[in-house]
Amino acid sequence: MTDAQGRFTIEMTPVPRARETDRGVVAQGAVGHRWARRLRVFRYEVRCWRDGTIPDLDEAVESPRRLTDDGHLSSRVLDLAPRIPTRVWGRDEHGTGDMWNSNSVISWLIASSGIETGSIAPPAGGRAPGWRAGLAVAVSRP
Repeated sequence: MTDAQGRFTIEMTPVPRARETDRGVVAQGAVGHRWARRLRVFRYEVRCWRDGTIPDLDEAVESPRRLTDDGHLSSRVLDLAPRIPTRVWGRDEHGTGDMWNSNSVISWLIASSGIETGSIAPPAGGRAPGWRAGLAVAVSRP
C-alpha cells in the first residue's frame, strides 16, 4: 500500500522465534483456541510498517490491485491497522461460514476504512477464504 507517507506493507504471519524489534507489529491474536495464545507457536501477529517486505510475495497468485486513489482512505487503512480485531485464527466466531485469517484482516481493513468492497473479487481462478468473516466483523463493530 502506498500513501503520501510512503509504501507500507500489511500482513498477518506467525510470531517468529527471533526477537526482531523492527517488524511493525500492530496486533497479535490466538491460533486455534484463545487459551493457547500464551504459547508463541499458537499466536499470529499483524504487521504494518513502512518499506516492509513479505518473504513469499513471489508466490502471490496475482499482482497487487489499486483499490483507491483517495489519499484520505489510504491513510485511514494505516490508522486502523493497530485496531484490527484479533479474532481466533482458524475459527468462525461470527457464524459467517468463513474462518478468521489473513483475508479477514484485509477485508476488515478495507471495509472499515470506507473503501467500497462490493466490486472486489478473488484473483482469477482463486478463492479468498475468510473474506466474509472480515466483512461481517467490520459491519458489527461500532
